[in-house]
Amino acid sequence: MGKLIVSSSPHIRSKESVSRIMWSVIAALMPAVLTGLYVFGLVNLKNIVVGVSVAVLTEALCQRMMHRKITVDDGSAIVTGLLLVMVLPPGLNWWIVAAGSFFAIAIVKQLFGGLGHNIFNPALTARAVLLVSFPIQMTRWLKPFDSLTAATPLAVVKDNLSDKLPMFWDLFIGKTGGSFGETGVLALLAGAAFLFLRKIISWHIPFSYLGVVALLSWIFGRDPLFSILAGGLILGAFFMATDPATTPLTKKGQIFFGVGCGIITVAIRQWGGYPEGVCYSILLMNALTPLIDRYLKPRRFGVTK
Repeated sequence: MGKLIVSSSPHIRSKESVSRIMWSVIAALMPAVLTGLYVFGLVNLKNIVVGVSVAVLTEALCQRMMHRKITVDDGSAIVTGLLLVMVLPPGLNWWIVAAGSFFAIAIVKQLFGGLGHNIFNPALTARAVLLVSFPIQMTRWLKPFDSLTAATPLAVVKDNLSDKLPMFWDLFIGKTGGSFGETGVLALLAGAAFLFLRKIISWHIPFSYLGVVALLSWIFGRDPLFSILAGGLILGAFFMATDPATTPLTKKGQIFFGVGCGIITVAIRQWGGYPEGVCYSILLMNALTPLIDRYLKPRRFGVTK
């Protein structure tokens, strides 16, 4: 008969670790990164190197200054730097990428206590700050396989431009203008499928998010499939909105979070000043996450109120 061991919680342990999760996310992002390099050119490799390097160095420097354990080998800083580059325009000046990567790690992540303590998604917060700081550079989009600038499909619809909209197949394979890593829908879905198989993400946020965008787009007379394929919705729904540090703990709360992201995204696209609304919708719902957890977290065993 085995020994009865009395110990403090947690009593259920998992073989999963932060390092394994982060490196799995990096692997899942690789198809979209390669698609971006193929569509927008290998010159964008420089921004990937800059974004990831500055993120890792900034994290190590901050942790050393704050006398914390240096944990850059867990891959979380690489994920932040990589995601930031993926939501930026291709061909963006490298020093803007460096500034954004430094802000994401130093201000949004480490200043709040490091991994798991940040309130907002670091990469998306940095993108929002860069957009208001460098509006011209941050809205200069390139044509696929070309160095010429062109409006994104969402901007064509928003501003009633005369540019020809891409076919659904072009949107699906990434042959359209947009941020470096957001246009390759097929590649992003392949990465998302890998994360589902590894059980790193669940369906609750992505599917509620996409479902609400599709439903409201149909109600407002927009093509639901176009609304899903165009812009950064796929990248945001599967890789940004599912950030465990900034999203609700419970499944019910995650569905509420995804529904909120969908409503805000469509509202910004329909009535806002920007053609895209994914970034701000996720950040706004990040701010509501503590409130969602407060009202939707399960009641502790033995507690009546």
